[in-house]
Amino acid sequence: MFTGIVESVGTVISLRPYATGFLLEIDSKLDLSRDAIGDSIAVEGVCLTATIISGSKFTSTASKETVSRSTIGGLKTGSKVNIERALMLSSRLGGHIVLGHVDCVARIREKSRAGESIRLRIELDREHSKYVIEKGSIAVDGISLTVNSVSSDAFELNIIPHTLESTSLTLKTSGDRVNLEFDVIGKYVERLMQNKGGATLGDLLKQNGFI
Repeated sequence: MFTGIVESVGTVISLRPYATGFLLEIDSKLDLSRDAIGDSIAVEGVCLTATIISGSKFTSTASKETVSRSTIGGLKTGSKVNIERALMLSSRLGGHIVLGHVDCVARIREKSRAGESIRLRIELDREHSKYVIEKGSIAVDGISLTVNSVSSDAFELNIIPHTLESTSLTLKTSGDRVNLEFDVIGKYVERLMQNKGGATLGDLLKQNGFI
């Protein structure tokens, strides 16, 4: 589990074919001396397992499923990637609950300046539009962000200078693809409502003793 607060922008050192996917070696730019083999590390919002750790570098396997559902397959040697290690129970939840399980890949339709910040407009297909709400949270390439506005086929974000400078978003432009992970709470609520035969959210809260 992650929070969507990027720790560093790492660099892909190498990519090697492995089974139906490939092996990624990444320089995280972090001190990994207290991390262990088997730990989860989010790369561009994708939860990967560290299989080799050496200094600030780690190696992970990207499976065929991971490659098909994310932008990981488009990485190259030298690519810059957002890095976040798994949340510790003692950590502050500075962003929102992020699992590192990408829901879909979307394209940036527009990147423009808004004062000192940057405005991003990202495409949104009908299947997933129900998970995006104004002022709600969304993870874009593993970054916890707040949705400014939503239309039928897109949503907008305001990226402050600190976020832009501290993540790989600074390198992204119109037409680039990004990983999206929607708020897991909304997906669970949807599933509960389906299983309850169309019960309202209020009904579910009452049935489970919340109100």
